[in-house]
Amino acid sequence: MKLTFKKDDLLNGINIVLKAVPSKTTLPILECILIDASGTDIKLTGNDMELGIETKVEGIIEERGKLALESKLFSEIIRKLPGGDAMVTIESDKDLRVIITCDNSVFNIQGQSAEGYSYLPYIERDHYICLSQFTLKEVIRQTIFSISVNDSNKMMTGVLFEVNDNELKLTSLDGHRISIRKIILKDSYESRKVIVPGKTLSEISKILNGDNDSEVLLFFSSNHILFQFDETIVVSRLIEGEYFKINQMLSNDYETKININRKELLDSIERASILIRESDKKPIILKISDSVMKLSLKTVFGYMNAEVLIHKYGKDMMIGFNPKFLIDALRIIDDEEVTIYMMNPKAPCYIKDDDENYIYLILPVNFNQAEYND
Repeated sequence: MKLTFKKDDLLNGINIVLKAVPSKTTLPILECILIDASGTDIKLTGNDMELGIETKVEGIIEERGKLALESKLFSEIIRKLPGGDAMVTIESDKDLRVIITCDNSVFNIQGQSAEGYSYLPYIERDHYICLSQFTLKEVIRQTIFSISVNDSNKMMTGVLFEVNDNELKLTSLDGHRISIRKIILKDSYESRKVIVPGKTLSEISKILNGDNDSEVLLFFSSNHILFQFDETIVVSRLIEGEYFKINQMLSNDYETKININRKELLDSIERASILIRESDKKPIILKISDSVMKLSLKTVFGYMNAEVLIHKYGKDMMIGFNPKFLIDALRIIDDEEVTIYMMNPKAPCYIKDDDENYIYLILPVNFNQAEYND
């Protein structure tokens, strides 16, 4: 095999597929990147058996072939080579000895046979949905923050994708909050419901260029989802099982409703959070009256009070929250004003827009009300 690339093109391809190379595995071949130039294109592949990424890299095929290279060594060599436009040549012999040449730098390393490498599973490309890279990147950002990082409940480590006609809805939860984001697609599609691992979505989000004019296609099988965009395909195993009955957890009832400037509220909570350390679980207390919401936070380092103007409908209320959960939700909402619905100090609050294009449910926390009474 003999291939020639621009260094930047090769490095970009390596960086894409590295996201699917496992750091630890019982199968050493999976610690490699597969280079396949047996056809008319040069393809790089990374695969950890749960998530697989394949991308085409522009280059010249002087001699066809395929082999696997240890990913960390390969990526470090290419990264350290001089010049973005410099030409890199990769050449191997029948014993899989590999010579990597760039300007005056020459590396001799040992490759591995491609025969033992696990190719990405084949996915029929009959049923799909289409949306812009920008939209997919945004809806991932707006839901992935509330998945669970704990594997004790596998369902909570993924995001539910629901397709109904021309609507795509993403849902995530971690036991303390629920995030729902709904978008309208250009076309109508058959109904579908799958749970996509959070790790997959996190890695895809890093690769997507975020361009509103570039499309991404999502293909489904019974066990896998395939994302196709630019010169890259990402195949992920789905999380099996029945997702939580989210609609039973949601309510439109409320005793208190407030409209508030999103940035003013976010800034106030972020300022208060300066007093919180990792081990500190102190809540932020919201005291809601006719036109003002008072925010209070007390920790071992001190206390902070602030006021934000609001439009209130319904009852006065005092309620406490984990400030991080409020910050996470407020950061990813684009609206200038947000509406918050509350029932009582022990019931979930909802941050949502009128059309319910986004819904963020957050559970309150217990606190000693006497400490915060004026």
